Amino acid sequence: MLHLIFELSDSIVLNRLHNQAGVIFLNNAVLKLLKNAVFQTALTELLSTTPCYVLSDDLTLRGIETDLLLEQIAVIDYAKFVQLTLEHTPIQTWT
Repeated sequence: MLHLIFELSDSIVLNRLHNQAGVIFLNNAVLKLLKNAVFQTALTELLSTTPCYVLSDDLTLRGIETDLLLEQIAVIDYAKFVQLTLEHTPIQTWT
């Protein structure tokens, strides 16, 4: 299952996502992916079991440089986003 996360207000969501096909962070959820952010521990644990992605345009829109992100998060473009959504079903959205 592929998960799309648009908002991330607590680590409970992250704890439910282990061993999934992937997680794509979008919109304001990208603000929680920074090194030393409040969810760093939960995200590091998630990254050990699940591929995590962030849309490059969401980073650009918020002025976030990729070197500020946790290292294992892959930055993707819209073409890769579409590819992932076609490859993995079902898709779960978290808002």
